[in-house]
Parts: sequence; structure tokens; C-alpha cells
Amino acid sequence: MNPPDKLPYAGVRVVEFTHMVMGPTCGMLLGDLGAEVIKVEPIAGDDTRRLLGSGAGFFPTFNRNKKSIALDLKQPEGVEAALRLIATADIVSENFKPGTMKKLGLDYESLRKLNPRLIYVSHKGFLPGPYDHRTALDEVVQMMGGLAYMTGRVGDPLRAGTSVNDIMGGMFGAIGAMAALRQRERTGKGCEVQSALFENNIFLVAQHMMQFAATGKAADPMPSRISAWGIYDVFTVKDGEQIFLAVVSDKQWAIFCKAFGLDEMWADPRLATNNDRVLAREWMMPVLRSRLADRSAAELSAVFEENELPFAPITKPQELFDDPHLNATGGLAPVRMNDGSESRVPLMPFTLGGERLGIRQQPPLIGEHTDELLREVGYSDAQIGALKSRAVARG
Repeated sequence: MNPPDKLPYAGVRVVEFTHMVMGPTCGMLLGDLGAEVIKVEPIAGDDTRRLLGSGAGFFPTFNRNKKSIALDLKQPEGVEAALRLIATADIVSENFKPGTMKKLGLDYESLRKLNPRLIYVSHKGFLPGPYDHRTALDEVVQMMGGLAYMTGRVGDPLRAGTSVNDIMGGMFGAIGAMAALRQRERTGKGCEVQSALFENNIFLVAQHMMQFAATGKAADPMPSRISAWGIYDVFTVKDGEQIFLAVVSDKQWAIFCKAFGLDEMWADPRLATNNDRVLAREWMMPVLRSRLADRSAAELSAVFEENELPFAPITKPQELFDDPHLNATGGLAPVRMNDGSESRVPLMPFTLGGERLGIRQQPPLIGEHTDELLREVGYSDAQIGALKSRAVARG
């Protein structure tokens, strides 16, 4: 693992006022890259720690490589402590409703007067405009931004199976912060960065918008689209197993036919080119499904892998803990869960100098670093004790 002081953003301090997924993703990315990320939590802790169902894994997933300080920002002394921390920061990151940080005096316009070099990252539902007063969620913007339409069947819009806009929105917030740091090197001044769920979603569906611009034809939802490739489908095979198989070029078609003894299909002039096979899918696919139906998914996988043809098992998320590639390449790292137990969590999907960016600090306990951080910004032990006794701070 890269030594902490050798990581790209070592020496950069981030103070984040974030919860759920979008804001925490931004801080996690910067933290993985070496920044010191300080999570300012309410006295009771980030509500994300207590979510059930689909949110049960949010906190340990998006809050590694961070410190925690618990402050009551509804009390003036809590805001004062936050301001002292911010005075030491390069970046402030937040994802509260519009107006929340301004009420606390922690908005960009207030803070830039105290520190013109500060970079301030706001994660919102919408960039400034007619919609910016609305409350947005990942599912809201997927519905209004065309992604749910593209994911579901016609007449049955369906959200994507993960928090795509929250996660990507946080990533774009981090990219904006990186750009602002580079700009500050040249100008000496900070700036505000804004990232938004809706605009992120539009970026995701841009290819479908531009398909319409290029062809004059609306993109069909994924389940009913006309594929650009002759074979690009999920097949149900022996014992009801499913597997995704693809043949996306004429060269691959020749290899596929030879591997499975489909000489008559290889010789059929109606299937000579990929475009021919796309047009022939209505009768070709039932034939292929029938010819492959008695083979197991494992057998098909072996043949496709041996012949360097694209394929994929249909995998459930929980099965990925045992994925041989992820485990062999160090793609999963031990992480502390909300209840104190240990699991493993996926790391950032890239290497730096041939190494994955690991976990230097486990997701923090509520206020785990409160005392340390308050001392650092000038509070005495007696003052810290007083703040705790009045429930201004917790540690």
C-alpha cells in the first residue's frame, strides 16, 4: 500500500458536513487519495449509521479514511468549534438542503470572507435554476431525467439497481475539488464547486439524447431496444441457469459457430454479417437458444473463455465477496461495520503506481476524534469537558 505521506492529496484537509451517499462519496474519494477528512456529525451521530434495508451498508461503504467530530451546530459554541476547524481546512464539503448552511453561517459567501483560499463543495439536487428549490433524491432525478425510462420496460419505469447519481455526483464533487486545488495553485484563490444529482443524471443519459439527435429516432428502453449486435443476450440454459453471451463481430461469429458446431448457421448467407444477424434476430435467436439450452452455464463459460468470446455469469451482489478476481487482486479490504463486526468492502476501482488505494482509517465511531481535533484548534481539556457537559460536543 502507498505510504500515507506519498499519496497525492496528503497534507490537504477536508472538513465535511455530509450524510447519506453523495457528500460522503466525495470525502471518501479524497480520503482514499490521502487527504485528511474530518466528518462533522450531530451529537447523536450521522443518521446514516442507523439506516435499515437498502441503506444498512451506506455508512461503512462511504466513510472510511475519515475522522469524526460530533458537534451540536444548533448551539453557538458548536458553530464556533466548527469555524475553528474550517479555519484549518483547504476544502469544506456539504450536502444539506439549500439554505441550511447559510442559516448556520457556514455557507460559502460567509466562509470565503474568513478564508479566500477556501474551496467549498456543495452537493445538491439541482444546480442553480428553476428546479433548485425542489427536494431531490436519486430516484427522483432518475425518473425525471430519463434514466428510469431507459432502464425499465416500456410503460414500467425502473430505477437503476444502485445509487448511481449519488455516487457519481459525489465523484464529480471530488473532481471539482481537485480542479479547484489546481486552480488555487495558480491564482492563490479558492472557489465554490457545485455538483448536482439531476445534472449528473443528464450526463448519464446524454448518449440516448444524442442518439436521437443523430438519427431522429427516440432511444428505446434497454429491455426493448434493438441491439447493435446480433447476439447480445441473457440465455436460460441447463437446470434453469442463466448466462449472458455476446458475439459482436463477424470474426467472433466465425469462432462461435466453429466452437459450437453451428456449421449450417455459419454457411447461411442470411447471417453473413453482424447487421444481417441483427435483422435476423427474430428467427435466429430461438434457434440459438434451443441449440444451447442443454448445456450448463459452466460449460458455456468455459467454451467462451477458451475462445476469448464475451460472456458473464448472472451474479448476485452478495456472491461478489467470493469472486476470485476481486480477492486475488486485493479489490476488497477489511472494514468495520456499524455494529462493530468486520466485513470487506470494495476499494476504489483503479490503481496508483500499480497499487490499490487501501483503508488507512476505519469508518469512525461517533465523535471518535472529537478530543484530538478540539485540542488541535486550541481548546483546553477543561474547555472540552465543558462542551461535552453541555452536549455541545461528544467524544
